[in-house]
Amino acid sequence: MTQFTLIYNKRFGPLFLTQSLGALNDNIFKNSLVIFIAFSLTGAEQNSSIMVIIAAGVFILPFFLFSAIAGQIADKYEKSQLIRGIKLAEIVIMMLATVAYLLMSLPLLMFVLFLMGTQSTLFGPLKYGILPQHLKPEELTGGNGMIQMGTYLAILFGTILGGVLIAIKPGGNWYVSCMVITVAICGWLASRHIPVARAADPSLEVSVNILRKTWDIIAHARKNMKIFWAIIGISWFWFYGATFLSLVPSYTKQILLGNEHVTTILLTAFSVGIGTGSLMCEKISARKIEPGLSVLGAIGLSVFATDLYFIDLSYEVLIAPGKINGAFFFMNSLDNWRILFDLTLTGFFGGLYIVPLYAYVQNLSAEKIRSRIIAANNILNALFMVLSALLTIGLISMGFSIPQIFLVMAIMNILIISLICRQVPEIISRFFNLVRRLAGIY
Repeated sequence: MTQFTLIYNKRFGPLFLTQSLGALNDNIFKNSLVIFIAFSLTGAEQNSSIMVIIAAGVFILPFFLFSAIAGQIADKYEKSQLIRGIKLAEIVIMMLATVAYLLMSLPLLMFVLFLMGTQSTLFGPLKYGILPQHLKPEELTGGNGMIQMGTYLAILFGTILGGVLIAIKPGGNWYVSCMVITVAICGWLASRHIPVARAADPSLEVSVNILRKTWDIIAHARKNMKIFWAIIGISWFWFYGATFLSLVPSYTKQILLGNEHVTTILLTAFSVGIGTGSLMCEKISARKIEPGLSVLGAIGLSVFATDLYFIDLSYEVLIAPGKINGAFFFMNSLDNWRILFDLTLTGFFGGLYIVPLYAYVQNLSAEKIRSRIIAANNILNALFMVLSALLTIGLISMGFSIPQIFLVMAIMNILIISLICRQVPEIISRFFNLVRRLAGIY
């Protein structure tokens, strides 16, 4: 059975659809809210920019607050029933979003965004914790690849759809509301077909002491240093990816002199690259859980990010200053095709990097605490994304150009993967074995 035929299998298909629809809904609502803030918020442009940053923080805050509790709940109770409950809650949250848009209430919309972040926080340990219960070890890499592919395509389509719907005049808020409620209902219907996944630790006593349990859960992950450093590797990917995605709009506007359509093209290239790389993991790894593949992914991430820096040194602006580069004109430049190639390959190697690490963590984690390990991963992911934003702001404040930030990321990436390989020598030895196998050297 290949990763594609897993879609038609009840052990995986309903979970895949539930996850993809959830990611789609998150991004429809998030992007519609960002555009609502940017174009409908009264006050100075700076206030709108600050509110957009606050919105990103509001969504990520629940990962810090509730991941520890989410991991405990996912280990204590049967997972499929929990997922159905969370998807029902999503329908209610989206109905509240409709009320917020009807009232044009920014505080209520922010509260809805917080609830969406909370729902995603609760779902995270469930979706990754349930995969090893339903999939065989040789299916884990392919299953994770499909999840990553579905997630990034959902992010892309959700971002585009949210922007298109909210921009419809009049009534954009109604179109968004109808769409998010419909998608939430579809997600709940899909979740009804997820098979039962028994409780990993029914005797676990759930503690709501957020600070203590957050520390305890990270300590759980540190008990196995292979797992801990793999989690650091996953979190670094979210740092790296968040930096790239946050810079693409400004890169389009400031460096390429492009419009929103050009931004969409670049984001599409990046997302399609990640999806393709994620799907290729199963074939390249020969259906094994192969952490060495992450080293190959890291090399590609640095190579193509570095090339984006070198393109800037010779980039030819073909339009007059003050003009806007549209999608059609953008595609007429060889430099721009090279940029698309680099972004696609950056995404592709990102897929090769992240999927094996997720499968590695799932496989090494004891079933009894697996969801809590995933919760620890989510906490560190959120922390690294916050650090990404702080570093990006700091570098820009120091006068770094966006291509120079790409180069900084490429250098940091090599340092991080080198540190991980030093701490977990198995990963680098597995990489060399993989290279020998791919080269046909035995």
